Amino acid sequence: MIDELLADLTRAIVDDPDAVAVERIEEDEDGTVVLELRVAEGDYGKVIGRGGRTAFALRTVVKVAAAHQDQRVLVDIVDDDED
Repeated sequence: MIDELLADLTRAIVDDPDAVAVERIEEDEDGTVVLELRVAEGDYGKVIGRGGRTAFALRTVVKVAAAHQDQRVLVDIVDDDED
Protein backbone atom coordinates (compact mmCIF):
# COMPACT_ATOMS: atom_id res chain seq x y z
CA MET A 1 0.00 0.00 0.00
CA ILE A 2 2.77 2.45 0.86
CA ASP A 3 4.52 1.65 -2.41
CA GLU A 4 1.29 2.37 -4.29
CA LEU A 5 1.01 5.74 -2.55
CA LEU A 6 4.55 6.66 -3.59
CA ALA A 7 3.88 5.58 -7.19
CA ASP A 8 0.61 7.55 -7.38
CA LEU A 9 2.16 10.72 -5.96
CA THR A 10 5.10 10.44 -8.36
CA ARG A 11 2.89 9.79 -11.40
CA ALA A 12 1.08 13.05 -10.65
CA ILE A 13 4.23 15.16 -11.03
CA VAL A 14 6.15 13.53 -13.90
CA ASP A 15 5.73 13.83 -17.68
CA ASP A 16 5.97 10.06 -18.28
CA PRO A 17 3.79 8.39 -15.62
CA ASP A 18 4.07 5.00 -17.33
CA ALA A 19 7.81 4.93 -16.56
CA VAL A 20 7.30 5.24 -12.78
CA ALA A 21 8.35 2.09 -10.97
CA VAL A 22 8.52 1.41 -7.25
CA GLU A 23 10.37 -1.66 -6.08
CA ARG A 24 9.84 -2.82 -2.53
CA ILE A 25 13.01 -4.21 -1.00
CA GLU A 26 12.52 -6.57 1.91
CA GLU A 27 12.81 -5.26 5.41
CA ASP A 28 16.19 -4.46 6.92
CA GLU A 29 17.26 -5.93 10.25
CA ASP A 30 15.51 -3.13 12.14
CA GLY A 31 12.22 -3.60 10.25
CA THR A 32 12.68 -0.70 7.83
CA VAL A 33 11.22 -1.23 4.35
CA VAL A 34 13.23 0.26 1.49
CA LEU A 35 11.32 1.56 -1.53
CA GLU A 36 13.35 2.20 -4.67
CA LEU A 37 11.74 4.78 -6.96
CA ARG A 38 12.66 4.89 -10.65
CA VAL A 39 11.39 7.39 -13.22
CA ALA A 40 12.14 8.25 -16.84
CA GLU A 41 15.47 9.99 -17.44
CA GLY A 42 13.81 13.32 -18.22
CA ASP A 43 11.68 13.22 -15.07
CA TYR A 44 14.47 12.67 -12.56
CA GLY A 45 14.88 16.41 -11.98
CA LYS A 46 11.15 16.85 -11.42
CA VAL A 47 11.12 14.19 -8.73
CA ILE A 48 14.11 15.73 -6.96
CA GLY A 49 12.84 19.29 -7.33
CA ARG A 50 14.62 22.57 -6.75
CA GLY A 51 16.94 22.11 -3.82
CA GLY A 52 15.52 18.64 -3.19
CA ARG A 53 12.20 20.02 -1.96
CA THR A 54 10.00 17.66 -3.98
CA ALA A 55 11.99 14.59 -2.93
CA PHE A 56 11.82 15.73 0.69
CA ALA A 57 8.03 16.19 0.44
CA LEU A 58 7.52 12.76 -1.16
CA ARG A 59 9.62 11.09 1.53
CA THR A 60 7.76 12.93 4.29
CA VAL A 61 4.30 11.94 3.05
CA VAL A 62 5.32 8.31 2.61
CA LYS A 63 6.98 8.16 6.05
CA VAL A 64 3.90 9.62 7.74
CA ALA A 65 1.61 7.14 5.96
CA ALA A 66 3.91 4.29 6.95
CA ALA A 67 4.01 5.47 10.56
CA HIS A 68 0.22 5.18 10.71
CA GLN A 69 0.69 1.49 9.86
CA ASP A 70 3.51 1.08 12.40
CA GLN A 71 6.11 0.71 9.65
CA ARG A 72 9.40 2.42 8.94
CA VAL A 73 10.12 3.32 5.32
CA LEU A 74 13.16 4.60 3.48
CA VAL A 75 12.58 6.05 0.00
CA ASP A 76 15.55 5.74 -2.35
CA ILE A 77 15.28 7.67 -5.62
CA VAL A 78 17.43 5.70 -8.05
CA ASP A 79 19.25 7.39 -10.92
CA ASP A 80 20.02 4.61 -13.38
CA ASP A 81 22.32 6.91 -15.37
CA GLU A 82 24.90 7.35 -12.59
CA ASP A 83 28.40 6.37 -13.63
